[in-house]
Amino acid sequence: MNYQFSEKVSHLQASAIREILKFTSVPGVISFAAGNPAPEAFPVKAVREISEKLFQEDPVSVLQYGITEGYLPLRDLMKERMTAQGNFKSDSEELIITSGAQQVMELACKSLCNPGDTLICEAPSFIGSLNAFKSYNVNLVGVPLDEEGMNPEKLEQALKENANTKLIYLIPNFQNPTGKTTTLKRRKELYALAQKYDVIIIEDNPYGDLRFAGEDVPTIKSMDTDGRVIYAGSFSKVLAPGIRVGYGIAPKEVIAKMVVCKQVSDVQTNNFGQMLAYQFMQTVDFDAHLAGLRVIYQQKAERMLNGIAQHFSKKVSYTRPEGGLFLWCTLPEGSDMTGFCQKAVQEYKIAVVPGNAFMVSENDVTYSFRLNYSTPKDEDIDKGIAVLGQLTKTMFD
Repeated sequence: MNYQFSEKVSHLQASAIREILKFTSVPGVISFAAGNPAPEAFPVKAVREISEKLFQEDPVSVLQYGITEGYLPLRDLMKERMTAQGNFKSDSEELIITSGAQQVMELACKSLCNPGDTLICEAPSFIGSLNAFKSYNVNLVGVPLDEEGMNPEKLEQALKENANTKLIYLIPNFQNPTGKTTTLKRRKELYALAQKYDVIIIEDNPYGDLRFAGEDVPTIKSMDTDGRVIYAGSFSKVLAPGIRVGYGIAPKEVIAKMVVCKQVSDVQTNNFGQMLAYQFMQTVDFDAHLAGLRVIYQQKAERMLNGIAQHFSKKVSYTRPEGGLFLWCTLPEGSDMTGFCQKAVQEYKIAVVPGNAFMVSENDVTYSFRLNYSTPKDEDIDKGIAVLGQLTKTMFD
């Protein structure tokens, strides 16, 4: 049978990351391609004890339907925590619990964008969000990053050229895939442009709690004076991604539409994950837990960075993230980046993600690739970076 797919999905391609991850099942492959938290970061004992208690004391609530907006105790707790961080205004905003933070982006786009409307994003950016946006047939426009974040001059140019821009999508903290952090000055500039051109910002902040170096930078949401920032957060990187619990903050009118859209998508976020997240934050010293995660990721990041400095060709540049899970390596201009990534996995059994996987179009030119330091074991970081470094010297020195 000849299947005719809808226009919404016919142009979507399988994630390049998922395709590369297929190689990780091959014996002997060392993967720097995943985006998973470190296995040792999972609080397995606490989760086991909380889960047992939930099923002993309130199994019906765990297994029954819940309301679309989310488990009320968790919502109230997150409102309190977000208010303390300057990210929530109780008089004008609401908070929804979602099935992971990515659903915030999907629901926001679904609620606010018509086919053909423009959505501006960082270039490169998170492939999951890019595909969510593309599924609604928006005109996706990428704006390059410099060392301070999204380039404001090129953002304004894109805004002038696309009068129907509805949303600007940003990952200001330890950006996926580059690991870069948008400076305070740049955050203010980007927000001012959103005000000038009357556009809404989606601030995606799944890694914000994982800063292990440098100073905290205020969120763009905390600067929001006129209800134009939608904020997305997640428990995936600070508790466990498998529970699929995230949250979104936006003006009440926007959340009301997102609730209706979520009812169509999945009715509600699973109760068990929500109740587990709530009980974890209530029974565990959450800030101490976060501090422990930062120690893990700082050690892993420094291990990878030291290995790169020792083994890589000096012609390869790379970012030095202050938190999160990723860093971004750039080969000399004119290099065959895709060929390098293919050679790395097929001949050297080292899996990395080619940079074009994170571009608006996979045909966009980039000489970069992403490395993940959270998932691999320490010995695999040492071995894999040494082998990958030898490949860079063979190809570029």
